[in-house]
Formats: sequence, structure tokens, C-alpha cells
Amino acid sequence: MQDHRIVSKAEWLEARKQLLAQEKDFTHRRAQLSEARRALPWERVTERYVFERARGKATLAELFDGKRQLVVYHFMFAPDAEAGCKSCSFWADGFDGITEHLAHRDVQLVAISRAPLAKLAAYRQRMGWKFEWVSSGGSTFNDDLRVSFGPDELATGQIAYNYGTYPAYGPDMPGFSVFFRGDDDTVFHTYSCYSRGIDNVNPAYQILDLVPKGRDETESSPMSWLRRHDEYGA
Repeated sequence: MQDHRIVSKAEWLEARKQLLAQEKDFTHRRAQLSEARRALPWERVTERYVFERARGKATLAELFDGKRQLVVYHFMFAPDAEAGCKSCSFWADGFDGITEHLAHRDVQLVAISRAPLAKLAAYRQRMGWKFEWVSSGGSTFNDDLRVSFGPDELATGQIAYNYGTYPAYGPDMPGFSVFFRGDDDTVFHTYSCYSRGIDNVNPAYQILDLVPKGRDETESSPMSWLRRHDEYGA
């Protein structure tokens, strides 16, 4: 960083304008990509998944809470884990401030994990979160959305994840899935993204991408610096 190129104001403005042209092109291409995403075909959800939430049992259609659109964050929290994944916690820290805005655009945001509801509630309280978080334990929801993997699959050392084959790092992986509810409560799966595809919804990463040091991560251990927000002073 000490050897970074230093220029005059005029040179800086010229360099910034050249980058602005790239940023505008990226913005236009991102809008086109978003349009293509919305144009994807849908698949009907035929499985009757049942979840545990603070208000009792709920089907997938009931998780919409009257909205037409449901966004699910697949939060890594295995049944035998004592705390939620620190990386997923990094993403979840950005949820509370936007749930009311999403609700006014007909969107319900819910986190879903395999851990028992009591564990989710205790960790939610520790983190100070308010967003809806339900347990999918006992259902095949996580398996069907390809964010949880059984012993037989893990034993092969490879998992079917992110529309490809990846090394098996553990029984759970992160992702976002989107659903739409029809007039008769029929639910359609419209989109899912995983791995680096979820970076775009992490507000802290978007800010870090603006600063000189960037994310300051290595390819081999990209999140080694990360802590849960109540652990940095520990």
C-alpha cells in the first residue's frame, strides 16, 4: 500500500472517469442479468415441508405470512452445533434493517436451519437479531435445496452443490432460495444461489469493495479474519 501510485488532481479525475465508464457498463449489465433472473422458469414445489417456528408448526406456504414472495437464507447451523456458523452470522447481521422495507415490496425474509428451534432462538437472542428464523429439522427441505448433505454423500469427499461438484467441507452449506406463492397457496421455486453467488447481498462486503485494502482476504482462507460480532473483543 505504501508504494501506491500518487497523481495530481487532474490525473486522478481522468482515471476516475475511466473507471466510472466501467462501473456504468457493469450497472447496465447487472440490470440485464437481474431481468434474466426474473425471466427464469419456475418449478412447482410438491413436497409438503413442515417447519418449527415460535408460533408453532408451519408449512412452506405459511412462511410467506401473507406475502407473495419468500426469500430464504439457508443458515448453516447443524443440529449438533453449539452456535451458528460465523460466516452465516456475518450475512445475517445485515437482515434486520431491511425486513420492513422488503415487507412493503411483498417480500418475506426468513432464515432456515436444521438445528432445533430452541438453539436457534438462543443464538438469535445472543446476536440481538429480530428476523424470522425457523427450523427445518425432520424435513428434507435442506437436502432438496442442496444445502445439507448426508453421511453417504459426505463419505465420497464430493457434494453436489452450486450446480456442480465441490469438495465436501461439512454437512451444511449456505445459500439463498426464492419462492412465489400463487392464489391457491401453490408454491413455486423461482431461484437459488450459493457460494460466491450470495456475496451480492452482504452489505459489509459491498462496502469493503470500495476501500483501498478491499476485503483483504486470501484465496485459500477468504474469511479467516471474520468473527461473530460479539467476539471481536474476546
